[in-house]
Amino acid sequence: MTGVEVFEGQRSRMFGLAYRMLGSAAEAEDVVQDAFLRWHRADLDAIDTPAAWLTKVVTNLCLSRLSSARMRRESYVGPWLPEPVRTGDGALGPLETVEQRELVSLGVLVVLERLTAAERAVFVLREAFGYQHREIAGVLDVDEVRSRQLYARARRHVAEARRRFPADRERHAEIVRRFFAAAVEGDVAGLTELLAEDVVSWSDGGGKATAARRPIVGRDKVLRYLGGFRQRPEFAQVDSEFAEVNGQLAVLLRWGGALAAVFVPEVDGDRVTALRSIINPDKLHAVANLRSP
Repeated sequence: MTGVEVFEGQRSRMFGLAYRMLGSAAEAEDVVQDAFLRWHRADLDAIDTPAAWLTKVVTNLCLSRLSSARMRRESYVGPWLPEPVRTGDGALGPLETVEQRELVSLGVLVVLERLTAAERAVFVLREAFGYQHREIAGVLDVDEVRSRQLYARARRHVAEARRRFPADRERHAEIVRRFFAAAVEGDVAGLTELLAEDVVSWSDGGGKATAARRPIVGRDKVLRYLGGFRQRPEFAQVDSEFAEVNGQLAVLLRWGGALAAVFVPEVDGDRVTALRSIINPDKLHAVANLRSP
């Protein structure tokens, strides 16, 4: 097997690691390309375990990018949300359990932004890829005790923000479809029944598309926001479809055939607790050509 073939065999796993670390498909692709250049220059005969070598390279490339990424996000216009990616084709690896899907959800990726870079690396390697602390210590050049400390802190932060009663996949899809139907029809009673009292809506336009600059908090305010959206002139020309994005059922909205928004409701039990809308055109490339099966 050639060096290129070995690398390509690891590409999907490297992308999944980089995406979970950075929350950006575009940056994850850049990291994978940088890793390839390093792989190309390396003495491959001296690398006993390519997967371990590439994991360390990708992790450290991500750690180097996180500081500058966070500085850019501090000046970001309006709420920042992760770049959505399609997951129905296995782009982020197997998502067979509730826990696996939740780890790539937009909600958890937002929580990971609150961790330190080292905490995020340990959490991702341990939770998403099953690395032992001995292996993680080798990737990060720390001892096992430090790895365990970082993991404990990260896990505590994430656990505090996770949904208390996650719906199973079928129930989640049913609620999302009911919610979207009610929103399209202007069914206020139906929306009131489905929205949690403390629901929060985030819209990421990045200053490049019209979007609320602050989170909208509370059922009544979100209802007014959804009603206003429905009254916009372009609403009549919107085409919509359901698709799996970040392990969850999402709604893709298209104007004139072009993807204009990815709309991802978050469900806790039988209620929608959060609405996340990605409208920034720079963040829509990874799902722009996604079609429902």
